[in-house]
Amino acid sequence: MAVMIRSMTGFGRSETVCEAYKLTVEMKSVNHRYFDLSIRMPRLFNRFEAQIRTLLKTGIERGKIDLYISYENYAAAESSVKYNRALAEEYLKYCRQMASDLGIQDDIRVSMLARFPDVLTNGEGETDEEQLWEALSAGLKEACAHFVEARTAEGENLKNDILGKLDTMRGALAVIEERAPAIVEEYRENLRTRINEILADRTIDEGRLTTEVTIYADRICVDEEMVRLHSHIDQMEKELKKGGPVGKKLDFIAQEMNREANTTLSKSSDLTVADNAILLKTTIEKIREQIQNIE
Repeated sequence: MAVMIRSMTGFGRSETVCEAYKLTVEMKSVNHRYFDLSIRMPRLFNRFEAQIRTLLKTGIERGKIDLYISYENYAAAESSVKYNRALAEEYLKYCRQMASDLGIQDDIRVSMLARFPDVLTNGEGETDEEQLWEALSAGLKEACAHFVEARTAEGENLKNDILGKLDTMRGALAVIEERAPAIVEEYRENLRTRINEILADRTIDEGRLTTEVTIYADRICVDEEMVRLHSHIDQMEKELKKGGPVGKKLDFIAQEMNREANTTLSKSSDLTVADNAILLKTTIEKIREQIQNIE
């Protein structure tokens, strides 16, 4: 089975509803150089954070991912407010110590003390950890499957768009390669005409003329740049069709393309060549923008 190109932008969701609970998992992502996962979930699931990260990393290479988990326990008998007396006494002791040390009024009230972390909590009855993880992992896998599916669909669109732009580049290269030999010949004829005008009836030194034309041809020659650009285009096309997490490699190839296009433009003394070198540069820039979205 062929490996698909994936975008780094995606969204996935799963919802599990049964008599005992409702579990919702949502995940979305944007571009990022590395795998960067941010999780928002009830305290009940904090014990599973490492397992959640491991599970998601098996199917996702790169991207800034926001994961949201919500959980509603329908078993009313298992839910209650819990009071942590020992923790409240600790808070009170240190607040009074602070008042004494700093010489300020001790104005601690019950309403204030109740707002300290974990003094009052929504207690949930004893939950079977294995069953809880089983439900959570199932929801994560379903959301992740939808997430990867969305990324893959977007990745296919990106691949087709870039392949189209590579064809545009090949067209520009063909024009430059066809035009390049004519530029040298036109320069030879223009140079001969100017020399004839200066020397009138005197004989032109063909050797000197050939030397001048050779120097000019060498200065504007873009054969090496054309060969390398063809190679880079073929390599990028191969990587796109191979699929997988190739975003970083494609970005490097695009940088090399841009280098060759810049050199071609700097050597161009002909309007047609210059126009197509500019077309190369603008197309490469569009390709680089698209590559930033590829995993």
